[in-house]
Amino acid sequence: QVQLAESGGGPVQAGDFLRLSCTLSGLTFTRTRMGWFRQVPGKEREFVAAINWPGAKPLYADSVKGRFTIYRDNDKNTVWLQTESAAPEDTAVYYCAVGPYYTAHYFEDDYTDWGQGTQVTVSS
Repeated sequence: QVQLAESGGGPVQAGDFLRLSCTLSGLTFTRTRMGWFRQVPGKEREFVAAINWPGAKPLYADSVKGRFTIYRDNDKNTVWLQTESAAPEDTAVYYCAVGPYYTAHYFEDDYTDWGQGTQVTVSS
């Protein structure tokens, strides 16, 4: 059974450091694309960032480019998403997802499994 366990969410103050983690089990981690999405109530889930392997060029949505960083460690079966300065507009439920490395990074349908989501609330 494929499992994606997200952690690191919670209430934070604007300007604070934020790091989310996602650990994958039940699947070979080295041949996967790992992605992060986020969703605000009443809105569609949106792509945030993705990475295929350690050292690969990360891919970011325009909304987070320059502010967020995604990275992964295959030995730990873990992918992280972080920002040095969280902003109120980053408030959302963040989802970790896994899919084949050869698929597009920004389509939800290209990801095969999803985590349960972790809530991030950034207060001003």
